[in-house]
Amino acid sequence: MNPDSQSTSARQRRIRQDPWPVRWGLILLAVAIVALLIVVPVINVFAGALAHGLETYWDNLVADPATRHAILLTLSVVPAAVALNLVFGVAAAWAITRFHFPGRSLLVTLIDLPFAVSPVVAGLVFVLIFGLQGYLGPWLREHDIKILFAWPGLVLVTAFVTFPFIARELIPVMEALGPDEEMAAVSLGANGWQTFWRVTLPNVKWGLLYGIILCNARAMGEFGAVYVVSGRITGQTDTIPLRVEKLFQEYNTPGSFAVASVLTLLALATLGIKVAVERKVHSSKALALADRGDRP
Repeated sequence: MNPDSQSTSARQRRIRQDPWPVRWGLILLAVAIVALLIVVPVINVFAGALAHGLETYWDNLVADPATRHAILLTLSVVPAAVALNLVFGVAAAWAITRFHFPGRSLLVTLIDLPFAVSPVVAGLVFVLIFGLQGYLGPWLREHDIKILFAWPGLVLVTAFVTFPFIARELIPVMEALGPDEEMAAVSLGANGWQTFWRVTLPNVKWGLLYGIILCNARAMGEFGAVYVVSGRITGQTDTIPLRVEKLFQEYNTPGSFAVASVLTLLALATLGIKVAVERKVHSSKALALADRGDRP
């Protein structure tokens, strides 16, 4: 190697390496911020939930029928919303990355719309569409179809606010992969479904799973849009976040912390799955690179 290039790379390494007070100061600052904003509140949730003992904690979760219904309702709304976004996300990513059509850029922009719109505004939009005074309200009332203040409305608004996650995870992955393998499969006689299930899906499976995890995490904690369209009917349309807020407003602090701990446990479980997926992705990439290096 050229001595000049060696000296240049050495200077670049020295430039990138900050003095140890700067490095440790930034590390300690990051740890302090994470501890203050994340770790301490999480510990406080479980401390408040278990402040009166395990028996009281269990009673707050199981003995209260409204709380039980809120937990079960959340566990039914979230999978339905994630399933809707799974179908849309895969279809949108396929269309955007594999075809060029008028309005493609507009579609990409509209996918990001829920990130720019407040969830409360999103809920109000659904009220204006499906409410009794809305565009479809009279027709829905005539046919005895209930959207607002019912399970379908909760699913729709939850799907709306989590709209971009799966599509936005898949689009860059599919663009990076390119259509070469799919075109090869088609040239060998595979039809569309065979190409998708045997070529496309295995290639994007980790990105798809990562998008599902993020979508699920966002859906579980949704409050604003659900607050607007649910009507906050106790024992009917209260989800876990709404139940936490209602118990807190009723000065039932142990009950609100107990229900909040369930949501926190679900979030921690989601985070654990996310970390496991990331490790699997890194190990798969490392194996792929090692396999390429072994090839002549």
